[in-house]
Amino acid sequence: MKDFLIIGCGRFGRSVADALVKMDKYVAIMDIDVKLVQELSDKVSYSVQGNSTNPDNLASLGIENFDAIVIGIGNNVEASIMTIVNLKDLGAKRIVVKALNNIHAKILESVGADRVIFPERDMGIRIAHNLIATNLLDYIELSPDYSIVEVIALPEWEEKSLAELNFRLTYNANVVAIKSGDEIKLSLSSDDIIKKNDVLVVISHKMYLNKL
Repeated sequence: MKDFLIIGCGRFGRSVADALVKMDKYVAIMDIDVKLVQELSDKVSYSVQGNSTNPDNLASLGIENFDAIVIGIGNNVEASIMTIVNLKDLGAKRIVVKALNNIHAKILESVGADRVIFPERDMGIRIAHNLIATNLLDYIELSPDYSIVEVIALPEWEEKSLAELNFRLTYNANVVAIKSGDEIKLSLSSDDIIKKNDVLVVISHKMYLNKL
């Protein structure tokens, strides 16, 4: 079972905490606002009111024991930087942090953030792709060039094998999983048949996404 710490329980931090709790993960939270902590205290595994810019407050949590730490205090640039520095000194394994802009992101990465997230920008990109491709259910950016997407099988794909469809040649994409109802198939073969309403998980270069 993986353990997570969420620092900053605004809208972003709370949504991450809620999602992890639903996945039955151990979730600890810290926020400077005692009211926010009290609101979430009965939903998470552990909650504490504290200022993450104070290393003593973090040290008491056993930072080295968490698999990942999410910092959701992006609106306070100085606090997010100081928190990362403190976490690195305390042996944090993985730090994910919310950023306000590209300059803020570069600073966060330079002081030790393992991953920087732009919630509003990333959501905007997802919505835009969903509007352009109506069969696209979800979109995640893997790198500046590649993305992983979930697409509903098009009518012309139905009852055809992966070999017949030849996604790599036709769409310059790789199918990594097929979701049929509640079942997910990860070990695919060229003989697998696409059925109506199947959802394909595909990795593709961004310039070819509009072909799917």
